[in-house]
Amino acid sequence: MVKQMTFLDKIFEAHQSPKTLPGVEEVEHFLANLLQFLFPELNDRRLSSRLAVEAHFKMLQLNFENLLHKTAACERAGIRSVCTQFFKEIEEVYELCLEDSSAILAGDPAAVDTKEVIRTYPGFYAIAVYRIAHLLLRLEVPYIPRIFTELVHSKTGIDIHPGAKIGRRFCIDHGTGVVIGETTEIGNDVKIYQGVTLGALSVSKEQAKQKRHPTIEDGVVIYAEATILGGNTVIGEGSIIGGNVWVTESVPPFSKVYYSFEQMSRRS
Repeated sequence: MVKQMTFLDKIFEAHQSPKTLPGVEEVEHFLANLLQFLFPELNDRRLSSRLAVEAHFKMLQLNFENLLHKTAACERAGIRSVCTQFFKEIEEVYELCLEDSSAILAGDPAAVDTKEVIRTYPGFYAIAVYRIAHLLLRLEVPYIPRIFTELVHSKTGIDIHPGAKIGRRFCIDHGTGVVIGETTEIGNDVKIYQGVTLGALSVSKEQAKQKRHPTIEDGVVIYAEATILGGNTVIGEGSIIGGNVWVTESVPPFSKVYYSFEQMSRRS
């Protein structure tokens, strides 16, 4: 007679499997250190010399390499080459983030300066971590990109999949409840408000590798609680999408899409 496993037996068996992912604290620690290195506004400390900056940069590289060693699937990607390429491209990510901070400053009359944006705005934090995670995904690092963006999701309520493609000078105002799906494509100088969903229409698991989320072209503004769905949906350049609208079809460039209260009143 086969003995039935108890709950604690199952837990014990699960704990016998090898550790193939870094712990939550390890991931959070590296991400926090990287962000504080890039943006001193997030940190009470300052690196007092060029030599100290160089030493800290090398320490981050070692920490990142250790993090990758704790993710078993990274062995196939070549940890040393991934680490080298990541820190080679982090400068471009940094410059993109500075452009984002300036776009948020320009787009929000309440913002005082970019220091305030970097230190306090959840939209900037979410975008910065997304850009780091997207770089990791391009380098075929498994698990960690999604862990990064889900840490941000839990802190800010902003959910950006690391697979999304987002252009320059991106602005998220307020941000709570924003969802940007995996195959979303966003152009340059786009601004979105809280509660916006760039999502997929219902698709099967077999369609997971297809484009399921919308394309947002340059200069589009999307107001609060708007929902835009579907891989074939394109919001044309310079369009304005009003609050609380539901869009599942493409919109020509320089369009305005909004609900008319008069039309709704006549229908009721």
